[in-house]
Amino acid sequence: MANNNTSSNRILVPEARKGLNQFKAEVASELGLANYETMDKGNLTSRENGYVGGTMVKKMIDAYERNL
Repeated sequence: MANNNTSSNRILVPEARKGLNQFKAEVASELGLANYETMDKGNLTSRENGYVGGTMVKKMIDAYERNL
């Protein structure tokens, strides 16, 4: 499969981008990464960046399960 520089991590609802970015900043802050939205993510380790995304997914799954 050829790589054409497209990401499979795209937002299906473009209007949700602002909310997702705010949620990402809140989760990063909870994890002790202050000013996450303005910092150069290249200065963070893969583990730190992955921890933010993984925690976001965990929180979204928990919220979904609470609403079932």
